Amino acid sequence: MSAVHTHHHDHGHDHDHDHDHPTGFRGFLYGLFVPHSHDAADSIDDALEASTEGVRALKISLFVLLGTTILQAIVVAFSGSVALLADTVHNFSDALTAVPLWVAFVLGRRVASRRYTYGYGRAEDLAGLFIIAVVALSAVVAAWQSVDRLIHPHPLANLGWVIVAGVIGFAGNEAVAIYRIRVGRRIGSAALVADGVHARIDGFTSLAVVLGAVGVLLGFPLADPIVGLVISAAIVLLLIGTVRSIGRRLLDGIEPELVDRLEHAIEETPGVAAVPRIQLRWIGHRLHGSAQLIVDATSLSDAQRIAAAARANARAHLPNLDGLQLELAPAPNH
Repeated sequence: MSAVHTHHHDHGHDHDHDHDHPTGFRGFLYGLFVPHSHDAADSIDDALEASTEGVRALKISLFVLLGTTILQAIVVAFSGSVALLADTVHNFSDALTAVPLWVAFVLGRRVASRRYTYGYGRAEDLAGLFIIAVVALSAVVAAWQSVDRLIHPHPLANLGWVIVAGVIGFAGNEAVAIYRIRVGRRIGSAALVADGVHARIDGFTSLAVVLGAVGVLLGFPLADPIVGLVISAAIVLLLIGTVRSIGRRLLDGIEPELVDRLEHAIEETPGVAAVPRIQLRWIGHRLHGSAQLIVDATSLSDAQRIAAAARANARAHLPNLDGLQLELAPAPNH
């Protein structure tokens, strides 16, 4: 915030922090695949509790996805479906991506040291880089298998079971997606929300496997490898969004609505005349920030009281805010 916001408390005003999002069918898709990573009403304000709930979500979703993968792998073994193989490989890679994120949550619990003065929360970003590598590898494997099957066609068997396996893949991934996104919103973890969106898109690629099997049943044998290529393309598109999200975190990018919410909370504090500067950053799934305040204070004790109230208001609006550094300056008339 480079401009000084003059603010008077003798009038009421309501900051509208709802940002415009697409409506209609486009809005439905936006909400389905680009959910918010924060929820002020339900956020957990205790860092240890948030980390514990995140690890629990990863444990449960890991076992669900592994179970789904095993069921699909059994069907692949006696059906020969390359589309189902592509989906199975991707589901297995998704299950593995929970491991580094799990480790990152555990590391994030460690206290800050003289070398890592902000703690170890950024381990989540490193886990995100590993996730990108695994997802990219799964896309390459799926595409290679699909191209090979196009060049060397192979008859499919047990198509009914392929369809069942695709439905199982969708159900398992959607269950994991709902759970991860819900917990990610509660603890403020963009990485966990992104992992949930990842699982949701994987669920729809499982439905694509079903379409491929139906195509073969209708007399179009190339439907299976073609769907395999479509799945590979979908993985790549998903990867682009993941790279953008992780890259933004590495560059200390922040959702503008969170900055608006923090600004609103501080401006509404009695004694605050203006807020010339606000900075906010994610460290793992916790927020850290700083702000410059122009305060109407006649003494040091008044300034300290205003600062304490501003911090309290900030944490009320952003429950996952761990640290807020405030720089105070007197109003021009003081």
